[in-house]
Amino acid sequence: MVAVSMRKDVEAWCLQAFGHGQLTPVLPEAGGQMSDLFRFDSNRGEAVAVKVRPESLERIDRCLQLQAFAADAGFPCARPLTAAHRLRADMVVHAESWRSSGQMYAGSDHDFAARSASLLARLVAILEGEAPTGLGAPPPWISWNPPTGSLWPPNPAIDAMDQNLVPERVNAIARSVSERLTQTTLPLVVGHGDWESQNLRWQGTSPTTVHDWDSLVALPEAAIVGAASGAFTSTTIPTLAPMEASEAFIDRYEEATGRRFTHEEREIAWAASLWPALHNARGESLFKSPPTALSELTNQAPARLRLAGIR
Repeated sequence: MVAVSMRKDVEAWCLQAFGHGQLTPVLPEAGGQMSDLFRFDSNRGEAVAVKVRPESLERIDRCLQLQAFAADAGFPCARPLTAAHRLRADMVVHAESWRSSGQMYAGSDHDFAARSASLLARLVAILEGEAPTGLGAPPPWISWNPPTGSLWPPNPAIDAMDQNLVPERVNAIARSVSERLTQTTLPLVVGHGDWESQNLRWQGTSPTTVHDWDSLVALPEAAIVGAASGAFTSTTIPTLAPMEASEAFIDRYEEATGRRFTHEEREIAWAASLWPALHNARGESLFKSPPTALSELTNQAPARLRLAGIR
């Protein structure tokens, strides 16, 4: 439920940006949302999406620049309509075109792995010439090297919870994966850091919209692909994709780019494939939620760690 005071602030911002109209909160299809989404229907007949979240103004502005570049290149995404603005001391707001067509795909078959990986390869190619600067630290579910030097990125509310609820094996795997990923000197590129099925929409086999552009990151290409290969099947409840689905995703990404990953890139991809599941398994443990990601992590971690060169 959006606070009344928040809604009033957003309505006032929309009035200034688009004139009079109707603001409607949009309920998320999946849990764990880090932003509030609204639909604003202006009296001029224009529908826009308005997004509010606690974030750096500079980071969101950079994300919007890259999103606009991708939209101009014909990538299936909403087009930003405003720059980022400070709504409150701790909140940033911006607007983009409203796109609601297409359906979320639920499955882990190889055809979907190929479609999803090819779409990611297309985006990375579009953004290839863009400098991987201004994006700051990655979102927590893909942040394995926080600037604080801690294992997990800082989050006061989460950190205040009983950390003993997190199984030691989760922390142990996270330490090993973090160490492997921080050792690499592979160059940074720009890519999407939350490549889950819940953020993609399709019409049949054709992509209609990629959402969540404030999750752009500057990381090694193999790490972006690897994290996506582990998370791409996640819909309303995040999980870890089956091993064979992740392998198909990585293989198809290589085919789409016409370049095979090096041995190191392969290891980095498999290491990164574990991090979103580690983040989600920690959250499940702290909030005492059903162990969806934790169960898959427990089953798959040994094989994925071996492929990552972690013994």
